[in-house]
Order: sequence, then C-alpha cells, then structure tokens
Amino acid sequence: MTYATISVTPLTPRIGAVVSGINLAEPLTEAQLEDINRAITEHLVIFFRDQDQLDPVSLKRVGHYFGDLQRHALKGLSEEHPEVRKLHADENSKNVSGEVWHTDMSCVESPPMGSILYLHTIPPIGGDTIFASMYAAYDHLSDRMKNYLEGLTATHDGMLAFGRFDPEGKYPKAVHPVITQHPETSRKVINVNRGFTSHINELGMDESRFVLDYLYQHIENQYFHVRFRWQAHSVAFWDNRCTQHLAIWDYFPQVRSGFRVQIENSTRQHHD
Repeated sequence: MTYATISVTPLTPRIGAVVSGINLAEPLTEAQLEDINRAITEHLVIFFRDQDQLDPVSLKRVGHYFGDLQRHALKGLSEEHPEVRKLHADENSKNVSGEVWHTDMSCVESPPMGSILYLHTIPPIGGDTIFASMYAAYDHLSDRMKNYLEGLTATHDGMLAFGRFDPEGKYPKAVHPVITQHPETSRKVINVNRGFTSHINELGMDESRFVLDYLYQHIENQYFHVRFRWQAHSVAFWDNRCTQHLAIWDYFPQVRSGFRVQIENSTRQHHD
C-alpha cells in the first residue's frame, strides 16, 4: 500500500508499523488523516518517533480527529484535561498500568475504538510495549474451537484491572461476546483478556477458567506480536478493537512517563 503524505515501514507481517514524515503537534490535513487511518487499518498499531512538541492540548486534538474522547475509569490529568490520563511510574510505584495483557477499558459497554499514548520520558533500558493481533489469534484457532466459542459471552470487570490502585473504587462491568467482528473490516477477533475478563457466562466456573486460560495462552503466542522499543517523545496509536497489549515493567526504579487519550467511537471527524 502506498501513502501520499507519510512513509510507513511495517515491523512484522501481521501487526505494527513505524510512520514518519509527520508532526502530530501541528494541525493535520485531510490527506494526512486519510493516510493515518489507512495505516492503522492495515497495521493495527502504528508508531511515531520524534514528536517532542506534543502536549496534552495537541494530543487531544489528534484524538478528536478520529472521534470523541472517552474519559478513563481512573482519574484524569486535571480539571482542564479530564480526557487525558497521565501514565507515570518511578521508584515509588507499587503497580503500573498495563502490566497484564488487556484491551483498554473492555469493562465498559462501549470500549474505546483506539488509544494514543505519548511518552516523553523513558527509562535508559526496558519499558517496551508488546501488541498482539486478535485477527491473527482468531484465524489460528481450529474450526471446531471457533464454532464452540461462537455465541458465548463473557463478563469484563473493572475491579480486576483497577482494584489494585484503589480497592474502594466503584468500577464498571460489562458483558461482551467472546468472539466479535471488527465494525470496519468485518474480520473476527478474540474478545477476552487477562486484565478485565472474569468468566464466560454460559459455562461453569471450572470450564470457564480452562477455556479462558487456553485463550490467554493462545493470544500470548509471539507469532501474533510486535514489540515496540520506546524512545523519548514517541507515540503509539492502536486500534483497540483488534489488538491487545502488555506494558513490560522491567525498569523499576527508573522513570517512565507520558500521557494517553482514548477515542470513544470510530466516526472520524473531518476538518478543513
């Protein structure tokens, strides 16, 4: 696939690409937005380097090009920027966000279509993020397993992911099909994850646990993955509907810090 306004370098055959030739801190043209949209549709997660001019205001503007912004279940950055979440880890951290395989906010009725993460400070070594293609994971299930999973639903509980940060918090729960279909590509994906999924509703607890454990191990097959090595002022933009990701906390007590926005829907806003 060729692009008019950006350069796109794939990282693996199934998922991930580095995008260059664009400054996300500046207003984007319609042609640039079309190219970004095509790149994320083809590669599921795209990465940008050298975005040192980004700040919460410009990060929100980028997110708004692709849809409304969704507030996170945990506290926002500030009263001025409630849709921006600060992600920060240092020598005082007891836990970090994303250290279990997950899809962002699958505990809500309408999970975000995508997330954009900007890291301005990274540790001298470590702190990579791994992304997995749920297209590839589904495609490599046997036909018998696909038929078995079709029609099952699972409960996703925010307490599983966020309770370690605030055990007294009130977190959402939602029920989603175990197998879903991407609304734009129509490709099927596995839609359960270690971070949020508590059980499969139509199965007994033992069978639910065994089936979920199998799917989790299947999803963690490196054949479906891309591993991104962060540099300062890098950006990752992923389609939350067909990926899962894992933030590797191997850099304690070093600092890893940045901001993230979540895009609520997939109706890209057009701008002159």
